Amino acid sequence: MAAGPPARRQDISARDVSHAGPAGPARPREPPRCARDGEPLSSAGQPEEDLVSHDKAVITCAITGVLTDPGRHPVPVTPAELGAEARRARDAGASIIHVHFRRQEPGRGRFPSWDPDVAAACVDAIRAAAPDLLINMSTGVVGPDIEGPLACLRRVRPELAALNAGSLNYLKTTRSGDWAWPPMLFDNPVEKVKAFFDAMRAVGTVPECECFDTGIVRSVGLFRDNGMLTGPLHVSLVMGVASGMPAKAAWLPLLLDELPDAAHWQAIVIGREEVWDVHRKTAELGGNLRTGLEDTFYLPDGARAESNGPLIEALAKVARDAGREIATPAEARAIMLGAAA
Repeated sequence: MAAGPPARRQDISARDVSHAGPAGPARPREPPRCARDGEPLSSAGQPEEDLVSHDKAVITCAITGVLTDPGRHPVPVTPAELGAEARRARDAGASIIHVHFRRQEPGRGRFPSWDPDVAAACVDAIRAAAPDLLINMSTGVVGPDIEGPLACLRRVRPELAALNAGSLNYLKTTRSGDWAWPPMLFDNPVEKVKAFFDAMRAVGTVPECECFDTGIVRSVGLFRDNGMLTGPLHVSLVMGVASGMPAKAAWLPLLLDELPDAAHWQAIVIGREEVWDVHRKTAELGGNLRTGLEDTFYLPDGARAESNGPLIEALAKVARDAGREIATPAEARAIMLGAAA
């Protein structure tokens, strides 16, 4: 996700949006058949082979976020805290840790850091606590200067990294109609996307394409058609940002219809009200799953989560209720990277 004021979405949306109560568990369904020729279709209407869905649900824990204040919320900041939280998430069912790095000076832990030494210390602590986890590193930054994220990427060589695949006016209003923060463009022009992808390819990192709007989802397919993106294709549908796609489960079948062929996908759901409904629908439709204190502070019953572990436990239950098995880290490695489990 982006650094700077727009990235405050995880501080604001989780507190300001009202929570919807839990719905009943999703039930697995047989894919509908094409009336013309009997070809199996996905729930989105595409031929099954065009979407990558599987019984194993890969769960990602978004462990910290960009600017969530550790003085107000129980987010891990130091390497030791990140290692302990990663272990809790691993024990609860996560196989991937999505990590943002924070400044380590006293009182500065709410601010992002692009210091490669900080990045290395944080990733080393996670790997020591849970050696089989996959690391997914954030790269989001506002503006043309991407040297900090690139330096961290080259230093830690994560298995996966977020690739913000298009630009968005990052906006939110308060109840009075005032801007919650100064209007900001989260700028990800094609040249910037390509620079990140080229750097990821150079260090053997697989990109996770984060899409905040429908046009960005479609752009990922154009990047592939152009040859700019190659290799395994992973698309994250970011839902719940006020000026992006809404966190509505009914949108998922429509969005899946716009995914590039043979793409793995997951929903990243920000806020409270629709978070768990969207997770249930994602599990039902065969997508991978993500939650954590970056995305929400609230469990399905509306209680506040005091760590990432309970959020991952709740998400694993969502997957099982939909008839899905939880992928182990070894299985996630095979699914996401194409490596032998």
